[in-house]
Amino acid sequence: MAAELHVALVAADRQVWSGAATLVVARTTSGDIGVMPGHQPLLGVLESGPVTIRTTDGDTIVVAVHGGFISFADNKLSLLAEIAELAEEIDIQRAERALERAKMEEDMHAERRAEVRLRAVAAAR
Repeated sequence: MAAELHVALVAADRQVWSGAATLVVARTTSGDIGVMPGHQPLLGVLESGPVTIRTTDGDTIVVAVHGGFISFADNKLSLLAEIAELAEEIDIQRAERALERAKMEEDMHAERRAEVRLRAVAAAR
């Protein structure tokens, strides 16, 4: 069996995804990081952005994450997000409308959230 790591991605309101993976790519305050089995222990702050999970089944899970923390030790990766949305759950038209509204209102935080949602959907295709 190939090396794997156990991933738990949890938002403030729910468990978003949990399972075995071979690679997780996330954006931290230090830049993008890829975590594979055997990675050095780490603790970091998540930036808003898509998180990509390559499962041991060969599937790719993409999640729009808006802030939080990442922790890895003993082949267990925890992603604790303030807000997290699976790409498949994102309504593209709603995200596009939210982006336009945020631009009109000059709300940089709302604009960033909408952009991350749209990038996650694009990455999942």
